[in-house]
Amino acid sequence: MFRAITIFLLTFCLMLSGLTFPVASLRAEGDVHALVDALGVGGFPERDAAIRALAASGDSHVSQILQQLSGGQLYVNSEGGPVLVQGGTEDEPTYSDPITGEAVADVDPDMMSKVKINNSLRTTITTVMSQLTLLSPDRSARLAAAEGMLRDADPANLELLNSALSAEKDGEIKSTMEAARAVMVLKSDAGSEEKRAAIDMIAARGGRDALTILTTAMANAPDDLKPAIQTEINSINRDLALWDVVQNVWYGLSLGSVLLLAAIGLAITFGVMGVINMAYGEMVMIGAYTTYVVQETIASAFPSLADYSLAFAVPAAFVFTGFVGLVIERAVIRYLYGRPLETLLATWGVSLILQQAIRSYFGPTNREVRNPSWMSGAFDFGGLVITWNRLWIIVFSMVVFLTLLMLLKRSAFGLQMRAVTQNRRMASSMGIRTGWVDAFTFALGSGIAGMAGVALSQIDNVSPNLGQNYIIDSFMVVVFGGVGNLWGTLVGALSLGVVNKFLEPFAGAVLGKILVLVLIILFIQKRPRGLFALKGRAVEA
Repeated sequence: MFRAITIFLLTFCLMLSGLTFPVASLRAEGDVHALVDALGVGGFPERDAAIRALAASGDSHVSQILQQLSGGQLYVNSEGGPVLVQGGTEDEPTYSDPITGEAVADVDPDMMSKVKINNSLRTTITTVMSQLTLLSPDRSARLAAAEGMLRDADPANLELLNSALSAEKDGEIKSTMEAARAVMVLKSDAGSEEKRAAIDMIAARGGRDALTILTTAMANAPDDLKPAIQTEINSINRDLALWDVVQNVWYGLSLGSVLLLAAIGLAITFGVMGVINMAYGEMVMIGAYTTYVVQETIASAFPSLADYSLAFAVPAAFVFTGFVGLVIERAVIRYLYGRPLETLLATWGVSLILQQAIRSYFGPTNREVRNPSWMSGAFDFGGLVITWNRLWIIVFSMVVFLTLLMLLKRSAFGLQMRAVTQNRRMASSMGIRTGWVDAFTFALGSGIAGMAGVALSQIDNVSPNLGQNYIIDSFMVVVFGGVGNLWGTLVGALSLGVVNKFLEPFAGAVLGKILVLVLIILFIQKRPRGLFALKGRAVEA
């Protein structure tokens, strides 16, 4: 009882004088317990002073203790005694020391009462917790606290933020703090000059957050500041309109890279060989399922390599789908060259068989393919929001495109394939085995489709119907770009991707695709061979 009275008198005197507890002497004696026990003494004003004194102690347990106080976990004996943390169940509560965590025995639950707080104390806890976090040695904790200050922007925290701002050295955190301070100044009763400087600070950050802040401030701003705020709002709106155009172009290039991956193999099988391969979408699907199998195998057998599973999935998908394509060509396609309608019907039947085989083995439900850490998340570039998975897919599609281009232009196989395409009889008379060139060309196109499936597994659901979502778009890309021309496929894919993204906001996704199809039909009426015409077997036929 004597100890409780002493703590109460100490707290009350310090509260009246506007000071905190003599923290240095208490900490020197190692008696942080006295600061904690003061939370259970007196009324709400005394408790407020005790919270501030505990926060000023700098003890490493302060954050945890204040969270327990806010969560209603701190209890004290109604006749006086130490403050304890209540755990266990309602019927069988347990008690422990809030600092050491050691269990405390011989506590009568009937004599224990919760250390109560009101809204004012909750505000105090939030303030001192923010102060502790803003001054934390952990950079991520300080950045999170600064961002929280920017979101809340309570003018009551202005003095706290000023003290933290003067001590902050990190450029990014300091910039966030300065923005938070500017928003607080706009909400406070500061003078016009200080508010004008705050307006300039917020406008310099730009973006939609700044626009929202200035629009909100406009409603309650003095008349002499409204023209300046409106000028900054108009400037930000112009910048955002420009960035929206750039963002749509980026989205279009992202979609175009996906279409390029999906169509580049079709440009070989359809554009070069003249085969209407309706099973091409299933090659994409097989590549995606190969990615799933490789990822699950590595995760179970070599978990340390799980983050690099795509490095193994890409060659595995290329080899496996290429082998499947080789089997299809040898078993079906080679008997139907020169008969495009028959190849359409035959490959459509093959696609149904492959879909049902996947459903029977893996089931009809979607399979999860996890993004590796280096393909997760996003980052800001100016006014753009760029996701890592889309960026890597663009890079991957360009690498595949350039590799295939080099293969066709610089290798012996590419020379033979172009010879068979341009003049089959002459190539045969020169000793080229045209049948095997056809087989490996079809296998190459199928293998590229498998690699497209690896990329699509990172942005789409892996299901038996995955390939069906891209087969029509792939044919449109090939026809629009020019049958059999890889550069035409590249330009066609990127062009259709950008056009789609600019049409969608006005016409919707479905109507946008219909409009694109109509535009392609009109274009083909003028240029039947597409953007870049190429002489090939299909043309000769």
